Amino acid sequence: MSWILFGLLSALTLVGGVGMVTTRNVVHAALFLLLSLLAVAGVYLILLAEFLALVQVLIYGGAIIIVVLFAIMLTRSSEYPHISDNSQWPLAVVAAVALAGVLGAAFWLTSPGQTQAQSPLFTELGNSLFTRWAIPFEIASLVLLVALIGALIIARPDASSGSGSNPGSGPDSGTES
Repeated sequence: MSWILFGLLSALTLVGGVGMVTTRNVVHAALFLLLSLLAVAGVYLILLAEFLALVQVLIYGGAIIIVVLFAIMLTRSSEYPHISDNSQWPLAVVAAVALAGVLGAAFWLTSPGQTQAQSPLFTELGNSLFTRWAIPFEIASLVLLVALIGALIIARPDASSGSGSNPGSGPDSGTES
């Protein structure tokens, strides 16, 4: 039963990945990415790694997809009319087929050893996250905050390019002499 579920989730992961790469609509690409990430979380559940599945859904499936969608909404897509026209796609297809061949050969030629499922000690993990890794997480959050502020500044329209950029200075400003 677990092999059938693994095969189904693997197929969903591949469908999401291929759909993300081949679609021309960036919103659809983000949704295909979400499908792929949720299917990977399902694979983690099959492997009895509940914590990784939860992190996959919350961090990647939630936060990263929302950031991608905000980036899509905030960018001016009219400035990039030829972004989907790339002449290197045949090379990418050859590289993808070669990588699939190497990974397939590695999968079929090696035999998996007998392993037992091991559950991590969540108390140890929690202590490590809040003691040893607390400062790197805070630094990463500051870097992400600066990147988000920078993206907002880059994406906003220039005040000098639009008409009516200086409110209160036009003829209908409400100040009559």
